[in-house]
Amino acid sequence: MRDKLNNNPMAQVGLILALVVVAGFMLLKPGGGEEAEEAPTEATVAIAGTEASGTATGATAGEAVEGAVEGAVEAAAAEVSAAAVASTFPAPPMPAPVASAYDAGKTVVLLVVDDDGIDDRIVEGSVTGLAGYPEVALFVVPVKQIARYAAITLGAEVKQVPALVVLRPRRLSGGVPQASVDYGFQTPQSIVQAVVDASYKGPEATYHPD
Repeated sequence: MRDKLNNNPMAQVGLILALVVVAGFMLLKPGGGEEAEEAPTEATVAIAGTEASGTATGATAGEAVEGAVEGAVEAAAAEVSAAAVASTFPAPPMPAPVASAYDAGKTVVLLVVDDDGIDDRIVEGSVTGLAGYPEVALFVVPVKQIARYAAITLGAEVKQVPALVVLRPRRLSGGVPQASVDYGFQTPQSIVQAVVDASYKGPEATYHPD
């Protein structure tokens, strides 16, 4: 573990975070005698400010904690590394048809679907109703092609399918793409409402109960 910390700056970052451990506990098997000595000890450590955690077992409490900390540090280092890579390499540009529709001031709608999903096929059928809206540009994206639309899906943090991604028109977003995401089954009415919400420009009413 010490070698990993000395040679891996990401692990060093994780170790600093490990100094503010917010959850660490050991599940000890009670008892005495030879049976208690042979019983393995399990420890779990979570690192504050991250989703990194580690769990390990050992012959002693010290070994279990050391293994759990090592696992948590490695997970934190990977998390930091992934974030660094994401910030270093910008997302690719929008596909030309999408960029053209966005630049033309249309409300761009992406429906990301899995061709084998039941809900996906139903939503795909519901979204075809947008074809009658000239101010809307609809793109149905098979999940295996989602990387082509990373300029949108990464920023919108699309995490599952089916996903309905609606971009606000360029004139309302100040030229900076803004999108909303809805997951799962969608009715034709909810799809149209998502488009209406994305195109809305005006005061927002706030309700205060008596």
